[in-house]
Amino acid sequence: MTAMTARQTNMTLGPNTPTTDAPPQAETTSRIAAFMRRASVEATRPTRADAEMLREALPEGAKIFLSAVPKRPRDEVVASARAIRAAGLVPVPHIAARSFPDAASAAELLARLNGEADVRAVLVIGGDLPSPAGHLLSAQQLIESGVLGRRGIERVGIAGYPDGHPRMSDEELESTLVTKVAAAQSAGLDVHIVTQFCFEPRVILRWIEWLRRRGLYFAVDIGLAGPTSLMTWLNYARRCGVRASAEALARRSGLVKHVFNAVAPDPIIRTLVEALAADELSEVSPHLYSFGGIGPTARWVAGAMRGALALDKDGGFLVEPHGG
Repeated sequence: MTAMTARQTNMTLGPNTPTTDAPPQAETTSRIAAFMRRASVEATRPTRADAEMLREALPEGAKIFLSAVPKRPRDEVVASARAIRAAGLVPVPHIAARSFPDAASAAELLARLNGEADVRAVLVIGGDLPSPAGHLLSAQQLIESGVLGRRGIERVGIAGYPDGHPRMSDEELESTLVTKVAAAQSAGLDVHIVTQFCFEPRVILRWIEWLRRRGLYFAVDIGLAGPTSLMTWLNYARRCGVRASAEALARRSGLVKHVFNAVAPDPIIRTLVEALAADELSEVSPHLYSFGGIGPTARWVAGAMRGALALDKDGGFLVEPHGG
């Protein structure tokens, strides 16, 4: 998209860019830990045992997004939200508009989530069903219906796509995002933006700059693929339409063998942290997709939050699984 690719050249691009005033390692480590302490984690149908593991790994109040699984019973997401809340964490369910026959059925689920798990924030998406269950076709329609605020929801996440979308043009993505933000504001909801995962920090930074130039100074949760195998990263990238290649991923990850025996997004995070320290891009936080399993992802995030990490020569960092 034209408006998003006119990147200015005065930005710090990260640890692989030659510089004469690079921050000391201790300062970089501290910045990474501070950035990661704002992290949220995404889970799919977490059980009570998963919630207990998350309670032990993550600080109280950490946000756990609950992904929407097409055609699964809605009791499952309510049970997961209850378990997450009971563990002292904050459940943020995905609400997929196309999975509901109408706004009333969405309102019924939202009422249960709010009443049984004190859910006050959700991520509203269109959903992946090829054919909608009813007349709700998009996240925008659900937001405009007004059911969120009437069922105790105070904050809504809106999806962003720094790396594009397989079924929408960049211009359509821009227009849709701006329209959804306006609809949420009109409904009196607090807004933040949650992005699809992306493997290239320069693309992420260009996209955030585009938001700010448009006057969209909402909090942004940057989607990142959690630690797993390189092949799993690639498989999810293909499924989700993320522009990636084996060569590009190998270059970004350095194929580092972490203590978790996996590739991880540490070079992306380190580049983002150093660039964000140099630019005024407002509130930006990491959002980890647990493609390698919720346990390994949560433990990796927890180690980074504690600052139990060591910078490496490949422009990333290694995380100790138990604080070193």
